Amino acid sequence: MEAIILLGAPGAGKGTAAEKIRELTSYAHVATGDMLRDAVKRGSDLGREAEGYMQRGELVPDEIIIRLVEERLDAGRADGRYMFDGFPRTVRQAELLEQSIARRGGRLRAVFFLDAPRAVLVSRLGGRRICRKCGMNFHVVNIPPRRAGVCDACGEELYQRADDEEATIMNRLDVYARQTAGLIARYEGRNLLVRVNSDTGVDALVSAIRSRL
Repeated sequence: MEAIILLGAPGAGKGTAAEKIRELTSYAHVATGDMLRDAVKRGSDLGREAEGYMQRGELVPDEIIIRLVEERLDAGRADGRYMFDGFPRTVRQAELLEQSIARRGGRLRAVFFLDAPRAVLVSRLGGRRICRKCGMNFHVVNIPPRRAGVCDACGEELYQRADDEEATIMNRLDVYARQTAGLIARYEGRNLLVRVNSDTGVDALVSAIRSRL
C-alpha cells in the first residue's frame, strides 16, 4: 500500500487536482468530507455516530474520521495507492493516519503542499456560487454560468454561501494556518513535504505533482 497527501488552504485547488490525478493515475481519491457525508446519508453505524456530533454543532472526533478511513483502506486492494485530499489537518490526525497505514504494511510516499497567495485564495473562494436546488457549483470568473445568477443544469437561482463571504474566508484561512503549522513542520522535518505552486492552471499543477511521483 502506498499513500500521498494533498495539503493546502481552502481554495488551494486540492479537490480539483485530486480528481485530475485520479483520472490520470492509479491513485484512488480519498476525501474524508465526502466519506463522512456519505456515511451519514447511508445511515451506517459510523454515520449515525458522526451525525450526533454534527447535529450538536461539534467537530466529529478524529477517531471516527480515522475509522472511516480504515474502512476505505480495508475495502481496497492490499497493494492499492491512495491519495488523501485535505486530510490530515492536525498532527494528531497525521499520527493516526500513519499508524493505520503502517499496520497495513504501507508507506506514506509524499505530502504535496499546494501553496497560493492569500489574495488568490480569497478571490477563488469569494467567487464561488452554488445552485439552491441541485447544488451544482460555479465560479463567477473560472466557471461562470451561461446566464448570470442562474444554474445551467436546472435554471434555479445561484447563491453565495456565508462561508464564502470575505470576512468568513479570512477567518477560515487564519484558522487553517494555525491548525496546520505543526503538521507542515512535521512533514518537512521528515523530508516528505513537497511545496507546489497552486497559483497556476490545473494542468500545470497536476503536472508538477505527477513529476514527483
